[in-house]
Amino acid sequence: MASISSTPLLNSTSLSPLRFPNFSSPSPFAGSCRFSHRNLGPSLSPAVNRSGGAIMAAASMQGVVTEAMSLIQTASPTWKSAVANNVLIFVLGSPLLVTGLSASGIAAAFLLGTLTWRAYGSAGFLLVAAYFVLVSAIVMNWVCGTAATKVKMSEKEAQGVAEKKKGRRGPRSVIGSSAAGCVCAILSIYQVGGSAFSQLFRLGFVSSFCTKVSDTVSSEIGKAFGKTTYLATTFKIVPRGTEGAMSVEGTLAGLLASFFLASVGCFLGQITPPEAAVCVLASQIANLGESIIGASFQDKEGFKWLNNDVVNVINISLGSIVAILMQQFILQNWVK
Repeated sequence: MASISSTPLLNSTSLSPLRFPNFSSPSPFAGSCRFSHRNLGPSLSPAVNRSGGAIMAAASMQGVVTEAMSLIQTASPTWKSAVANNVLIFVLGSPLLVTGLSASGIAAAFLLGTLTWRAYGSAGFLLVAAYFVLVSAIVMNWVCGTAATKVKMSEKEAQGVAEKKKGRRGPRSVIGSSAAGCVCAILSIYQVGGSAFSQLFRLGFVSSFCTKVSDTVSSEIGKAFGKTTYLATTFKIVPRGTEGAMSVEGTLAGLLASFFLASVGCFLGQITPPEAAVCVLASQIANLGESIIGASFQDKEGFKWLNNDVVNVINISLGSIVAILMQQFILQNWVK
C-alpha cells in the first residue's frame, strides 16, 4: 500500500499574499470595470431607457391620478377641485356636449361649470347639468330642455323659426342663459353680505335656471306643437315664432319644465320645498315679462340692440330677483 506523502502540495512560500483592490484609489482597470448600460451593447441601451422612462411616466401618472381623486373627494369645494371635476366630467361628456354646444360654447360652459362647482359643489353642478342634459318635460314622447331645440327641427326650419346652427349653443347663448346664476355664484363664493344672504343667492341661482329652462322649453315646444299663438300684449293671434308670442302648449310645457328643475334643486338640497314653489312662480312671472318685452320692443326701431341674448339676461335676472323678493316679503312672513 502506497504511503501518502506528508510533503505539502503547495509551498507556502510560493503563494503570494491575498490582496484586495483598493477602491479608493484609481485603478487602470477602473474604466473597464465601471458598470454602465453603455457597456451592455447597443441593443440593450434603448430598452433600459424605455423601461426607465415608462416607470417614471407611470409614477408621474399615479401621482396625477392620486391628486385628482383627492380633489374630487374634497368635501369643501375649492378652485382646484372645481377645475379637476369639470375636466373629468367634460371629457366623459364630450360626445353629448358637442351635439348641443359649439367649441366656444363648450369653453363658456366649462367656465360656468367651474364657477358653479366652486360656489355650490356637486349639487349645484348637477342642477346645471340637469338644465342642459336631462329631461325637463316630456311632450309627445320628445325630451325637452336642451333637446327641445331638436324637436321637429325639419318642420321649424321649413317655417323659418328654427334656431341657428341646428340649435347648437355658442358662448353668447351660454353666457346669456347663465349670467344671473354666475352673479349669484360669485356673490356666494366671496360671501357678500355674510351667511344671512347666502341662501338668498342660492335661491336666486336655482330660480335663474328654472326661469331659463322654462323659457327654452315653452319657446321650442310652442314653435313645434303650438296650435294657436297669441301676442302677450294684445292676445292677438300671430304666427308661430313671433317675438312675444305665447301658446297654451308651450306655456304648459314651460311650467312643467320649471317644476321639474325646481324639484331637482329641492332633491339636491339646494332649496326647500316652499322655495321650490317660489322658483316655479317666479319663473312664470319672468317669462311673461320677457314676452311683453319681446312684443313691445324687440325688433322695433331704436331697439336693435335688444337681441335674444340681451332679452335672455333680462329674463333670468327677473327670475332671480322676483324669487328673492318673494322669499323675503312673502315666504318669510308666511313661515312666521
